[in-house]
Amino acid sequence: MSRFLRIVLPAAVIIAWLAVASVGGPFFGKISEVSTNDQTSFLPASADATAVQERSAEFRQASGAPAIVVLERDGGLTRSDRTAASRLADRLGDRDDVQGVSPVIPSEDGDALEIVATLTQSADTGTAVEAIRADVDDALPSGLQGYVTGPAGFTADLTEAFAGIDGLLLGVALAAVFVILIVVYRSPLLPVLVLGTASFALCASILVVWRLAKAGIVTVNGQVQGILSILVIGAATDYALLYTARYREALRDHRTGWDATRAALRGSLEPILASGGTVIVGVLCLLFSDLNSNKALGPVAAIGIAFSLLAALTLLPALLLAFRRAAFWPLRPAHGSAHPVVTGPDAKGLWASVGRLVARRSRIVWVVCTVGLLAMGAGLFGLRADGVPQSDLVIGASQARDGQEVLADHFPGGSGSPAQVIGSESRIEELAAAVADVRGVDGVVAASKDSPSGTTPVSGGSDGAGGSGSATWAPTVSRGDVLLEATLSDPADSAAAEQTVRDLRTAVERVDPGALVGGVTATALDTNDTGIRDRSVIIPIVLAVILVILMLLLRSIVAPLVLIGSVIVSFAAALGVGALVFDLVFHFPGADPSVPLYSFVFLVALGVDYNIFLMTRVREESLVHGPREGVLRGLGVTGGVITSAGIVLAATFAALGVIPILFLAQIAFVVAFGVLLDTVVVRSLLVPALTLELGRRAWWPSRLSRAAHHM
Repeated sequence: MSRFLRIVLPAAVIIAWLAVASVGGPFFGKISEVSTNDQTSFLPASADATAVQERSAEFRQASGAPAIVVLERDGGLTRSDRTAASRLADRLGDRDDVQGVSPVIPSEDGDALEIVATLTQSADTGTAVEAIRADVDDALPSGLQGYVTGPAGFTADLTEAFAGIDGLLLGVALAAVFVILIVVYRSPLLPVLVLGTASFALCASILVVWRLAKAGIVTVNGQVQGILSILVIGAATDYALLYTARYREALRDHRTGWDATRAALRGSLEPILASGGTVIVGVLCLLFSDLNSNKALGPVAAIGIAFSLLAALTLLPALLLAFRRAAFWPLRPAHGSAHPVVTGPDAKGLWASVGRLVARRSRIVWVVCTVGLLAMGAGLFGLRADGVPQSDLVIGASQARDGQEVLADHFPGGSGSPAQVIGSESRIEELAAAVADVRGVDGVVAASKDSPSGTTPVSGGSDGAGGSGSATWAPTVSRGDVLLEATLSDPADSAAAEQTVRDLRTAVERVDPGALVGGVTATALDTNDTGIRDRSVIIPIVLAVILVILMLLLRSIVAPLVLIGSVIVSFAAALGVGALVFDLVFHFPGADPSVPLYSFVFLVALGVDYNIFLMTRVREESLVHGPREGVLRGLGVTGGVITSAGIVLAATFAALGVIPILFLAQIAFVVAFGVLLDTVVVRSLLVPALTLELGRRAWWPSRLSRAAHHM
């Protein structure tokens, strides 16, 4: 290739990425514009709660979420408290973002008042609730405590918790990675080039995801948004570290940067593509999910990994070619200098010592590692991953959670968040009676567009909190159906309320087999049930797909089975330790069903990454030096870079813990701890020891298994 093209080609690559970053960079702050945290939108279309949500507007005026204002004074309310509450209700009713306000509802014990302010359909829930809370604070006399809770309150608290996901999360992750790279490479420039590559990959990813979300092709929520940033930064840095290690080796063997670049690409292209492809296929398996929130992550994460691969194989080589040896200053690799000795009696350093240990005591090493990992996995028996109450999703302060506790102390716990039943109008009385007879139901009303309150009493059931006194209005009928609303005795996000909904579904099915039960509690229930189903379906699919990829990559059957088995044991250990830490240290109330699923997908896909980095190099060295020496050389050469990559990835996932969301904090711990297990124990000790123990059989049926080299 001419000298002109050797200059122009990398320059063109850098300029192209600069252009992408300049366009995609501004979308960092805009991704939240196309994000939604509405739980119902992530349910499958087949779920009862989804069908009820879609049809509810047929029976009443379309509206947003209800914000429940609860006022409490210890020792009993005063006359001035009731006057202030009435004024507050009038003030809320005058707001443009509030569609309707209930009368002030006193509690039976005389210590609390309740006001239900239903938001307009177009209102921004977070902004509206913030303003309502300000109105409540302004209107309350001294000693009267006020809270804004209910579905709108919880959504607002969740939105506020996600507020730092664009800036804080990314800043913490980048800072952690930068410090690690400085320590590892002791170079001021190389970390900048690596993080620049990762940041440009994230810019491109966010740009594409924003466009697709805007067009309605993919769905983005706060969880997906946070995981995308972490995944791209971590994966792009990993791939960049692998290429950088190969490039540094090549600079010792080649005089020119161009020749070193070609050699580095030849050596790293296959493992990087295989690793990235494995992660892409792994996350795309989430498309088999029935839960739309899981489906949403699949293509978004795949886009992020694809741009991570592209940046690591185009932008980073161009940048390193531009800086050549200066990128590693002050420890620049000189042309013709000797490669570090990684095996034999003259080998020194940590990885030479690890190699000698594995070579001398391979059986003891793999047995001890396996037993230790299985012991850690025993914690799985205490894992509670069947869902958590909505009130526990936010870690730390939550006014909605505090208000829900006050509400449950003085009113039916499900006030403002009723279970909704859609059934035949011809059986309305039987349905109402069946609903009212279910334990845990405090009252039943029917939806009515004609009623000022939006509901009307129905014979056969008791008049609940939303009733309209002595006036009776005709229930709204749509397509031969009516909508009943059942106020639950327990908080809408409690296990008791979920059991009530299960009982409701059984009761109404006896009266009307076509009846549907939805609402806030049913949405949470259907989400958890679907999430548990997804775990059982997707985990085997991910294992099967990745196993096939490894077999094709390593030209072997035995080695891929060893790798998959090691990663499964490592995942069980990470989740088992996580279950113990969540329960005994942090005292978490449980876990979302998606925590084990997401942890599995990331740990298996990313854990296999490190085994791919190791085993492709082992295979390469084995073809030249024989299976035994190949294992030791592969371990010694890749030890530093894979460990660095693992620490970087663990640090980036750990950064998710700065966002006060229970789901993200649990994902952060399990994945970070699991990645460290993969790099320090599985890849460094277990896999090399097992490969040595198996000898040539590890590579069966490839020609390497029939090689003339002796172990």
